[in-house]
Amino acid sequence: MSMEANCTVLISYAKSAASTADELRALMESNDDKDKIEAVKSLILMLISGEKLAANTMMHIIRYCINTRNKQLKKLLYVYWEIVKKYDENGKLKTEMILVCNAIRNDLVHPNEFVRGSTLRFLCKLKEVELIEPLIPAIKDNLEHRVAYVRRNAVLCIYSMYKAFPDLLPDAPEDVETFLKSESDSSARRNGFLMLFQCDTARAMDYLAENEESITKFGDGFQLVVLELVRKVCREDITQKSRFIMTVYNLLNNDSHAVSYEAAWTLVSLSSAATAVRAAAGTYARLLNSNRSDNNIKLIILDRLSKLAMQHKKLVQEHTMDISRALSSPNMDICKKTMEIVLGLVSAKNVDEVVLLLRKELMKTQDSSVDNSGRYRQLLVRAIHSVAVRFPSVAKAVVPVLLEFLSSEGGLEVILFIREIMKEYVDLQESILEQLSVSISVVKNASVMRAILWIFGEYSSTESLILRNFDVVCNALGPLPLLPKISDESGVNDAVVDDTPRTTVTVLADGTYATQTSLLSDSSNQNDGADDDSTPLRTIIVEGNFFVATSLCAAFSKMIMNLGAMKAGYDTSDVKRLQVQTMLTMCSIVKLGQLLLNSSKRMDQDSFDSIVLWLRVLGDPNASNALRQNFIEDCGTCFDEMVRDRRANKDASAGGTGGDDEDEGSEVKVVSQADSLISFRQLRERRLIGAKEVDLDDEADISKATGDKVGKFSDFRERLKKVFQLTGFADPLYAEAYVTVLDYDILIEVLVMNRTPQTLTNITIELATMGDLKIVERPASFTLGPHDRKTVKTNIKVSSTETGHIFGNIVFDSSTRAENTVLNLHDIRVDIMDYIKPATCTEAKFRSMWAEFEWENKVTVNTAMDDLHDYLTHIMAITNMNCLTPPKAIGGECNFLAANLYARSIFGEDALINVSVECIQVPNGKTIAPRIIGAIRIRSKTQGIALSLGDRITSEQKKGPAKEAESSK
Repeated sequence: MSMEANCTVLISYAKSAASTADELRALMESNDDKDKIEAVKSLILMLISGEKLAANTMMHIIRYCINTRNKQLKKLLYVYWEIVKKYDENGKLKTEMILVCNAIRNDLVHPNEFVRGSTLRFLCKLKEVELIEPLIPAIKDNLEHRVAYVRRNAVLCIYSMYKAFPDLLPDAPEDVETFLKSESDSSARRNGFLMLFQCDTARAMDYLAENEESITKFGDGFQLVVLELVRKVCREDITQKSRFIMTVYNLLNNDSHAVSYEAAWTLVSLSSAATAVRAAAGTYARLLNSNRSDNNIKLIILDRLSKLAMQHKKLVQEHTMDISRALSSPNMDICKKTMEIVLGLVSAKNVDEVVLLLRKELMKTQDSSVDNSGRYRQLLVRAIHSVAVRFPSVAKAVVPVLLEFLSSEGGLEVILFIREIMKEYVDLQESILEQLSVSISVVKNASVMRAILWIFGEYSSTESLILRNFDVVCNALGPLPLLPKISDESGVNDAVVDDTPRTTVTVLADGTYATQTSLLSDSSNQNDGADDDSTPLRTIIVEGNFFVATSLCAAFSKMIMNLGAMKAGYDTSDVKRLQVQTMLTMCSIVKLGQLLLNSSKRMDQDSFDSIVLWLRVLGDPNASNALRQNFIEDCGTCFDEMVRDRRANKDASAGGTGGDDEDEGSEVKVVSQADSLISFRQLRERRLIGAKEVDLDDEADISKATGDKVGKFSDFRERLKKVFQLTGFADPLYAEAYVTVLDYDILIEVLVMNRTPQTLTNITIELATMGDLKIVERPASFTLGPHDRKTVKTNIKVSSTETGHIFGNIVFDSSTRAENTVLNLHDIRVDIMDYIKPATCTEAKFRSMWAEFEWENKVTVNTAMDDLHDYLTHIMAITNMNCLTPPKAIGGECNFLAANLYARSIFGEDALINVSVECIQVPNGKTIAPRIIGAIRIRSKTQGIALSLGDRITSEQKKGPAKEAESSK
């Protein structure tokens, strides 16, 4: 250890004015302390940079600087003595260091407490036993100094020296124990107890037992060391657990948040009893709602609560309302994390309280200062939705509150929730329809309006509801005809605007005739007296949203078909009236589409075909009766299937966390294989044995550090795919590499075999990288005997998600050759698939990311496959991505297919893919064969993902699943 060069100072070096030895000596000989300080700073920087001239100035330092009274210069000298070379070429201590040792001793007995403390802190870093040994008596004397600053540094100095050289201070634990009994300073007491805790655990436990009642008065630093001692002792001896339980309990309500937090998870680690878990959960909830905790601390506490809830859900449920108080935080990340925990803790006992809290929070969002972006409101609506699905009894209480937010930012989330509630709760349908008839006049969002129209058409089941809802929608639409708004840039046909003056003849009061000429006003020509604010449905359609217009026609047609079925054989005057009004509305919409033919808001062909179909159905009674099954009953069946699929996808994306409502017939995931080794905790030594360990699971920590996922089992065949042959079998050295991807690092294990009967020396593996890869440590040179082998490891840091290449060579010396030999290595390709994992997101988020991301890569389809679904499955397999498009949307027999794929990298980067393909019939000689054509678009925020995924698809899409399986064999 004495021969090791120690340096704990890292300073960037820039050449100073004094760069030669003569200039440095001249500055040291100056009577001005500022010059000496400048000289010592330059010396320190030059020593760190490896300058040799700085090593020859030690005697000048001793002569002119060592006896200074300047405090800044003294601190710089301690840094200098730490990094300067203290031994000569023969490994013996330089004679000049005797003078240095004497100067250090003088500083240890200096009357100024700052000098003493600084010297003691410097000695903590000193590793030369020959320098430390003469200073031991002076260091011990400082344990009794009158100033606490000196005593606390003296204890740390003894601690560091005892760890490095226990033979120099054999009685150090005893001296520190005596020191603790008379010490009154909290910091010095903490340092002394830390020394006993690390060096003599038995003495530390005895001292803790003697002062157990006074621990709460010893300061938070001392208490944190006590908790660390408890964890260490309980790891080594489980029987000591009961000895410390009360000590940890007493620290839960400490004034220091750090002590309370450490005591909480220490208590759960020691015991899984219900009392301990309740106390720990209560402490976490108190810390979470404290005003002194910043956002980072709250996020850490929420993570701890989440883990605790997974182990002890029923016990943590008692503190659900305390945890939910964190929803008042202005930070959105804290609100999301809190909401996840609260929703996981909701049960039949506390659901009413949780819903009441969510309603209050939802009402608060009406204030723009509370939620100006609308994100918090959407979070609350989704939470209420999930609670109402799990607990139907609360649906009646939340629906009226949610309906008030239809016209706000989160209106789409609200109406989608209401749409599901309408199907599940028949008794709520009439009241909801009544409230929707009022809300339709204020809703301006096209998506929300479309859902409201669908609800009117689907759930208007009685005659009174049909007649009332029909009139409500007509009033929201306004009078006919529907004419586009006049705009200079609209591109509307000239026939729309009638600018010709109109002349009328009137009779005056005296009986004479007069003519009046007038022009139609813009408002009458444009809206025919309708007000945009009172008729938002009309505004949406007039602005060119024909998807909403199609929904309007479908809702009217469903109402008429239901009313016709109810009044078959009776008075059909209402049916005819509604039928005529509906057909006039459809014709007006078609006419509006013709007027907008030359503008950017023209009617699409799908909307036109749908409206024409509804017209034919209403015009032919026989067609109406025949298509009733398709238009009405099948529509409800499809909606039920869609709701079931969405819930199934949510359960799958949740990872099977289970809960009170988990289906018994759900598929069970294999946690471990039948031939896996069984680990018996009871047979482990020096280990805490507990059924509910949370933080003392060393194996889990090691798995996280090495990148291995818990529960992930590696197959030997999969490991073989990561082996790369680097040299040939005929080369004197055979080398192969095994590549392990550990999230942000790549571990390369190179096996080198000497295939010759000679000894090969100075074998060096030189590696280089291409891409965003950086070699952290380079393999050291080694020697191999005849037919010997060695495994060399190296680490490579990964900074982004893209395909990289590792290349290099092996250089070695041979006893039969005068010059060294160089072997070029085969390239190692780091695949992007090692960093990309399948993920799930909502359709709205996918569309927003698709519009936001700037990097796009288009790949043309080139495959020999002839089945669209097999090709999509193949693309998902080679890109390791998840299909967001529901199976029902891409199911069935069709000649075209469009699907969205999504994945996420370990660096948090998103990868989006849109597959748009078509199967056509192409002549192949005398026969006609199917062929898949189309394009695959890739979008991402970074260029590396877009290009690497494009290269991957281009190279692998020609291979079919069968070929891929054969190649893996």
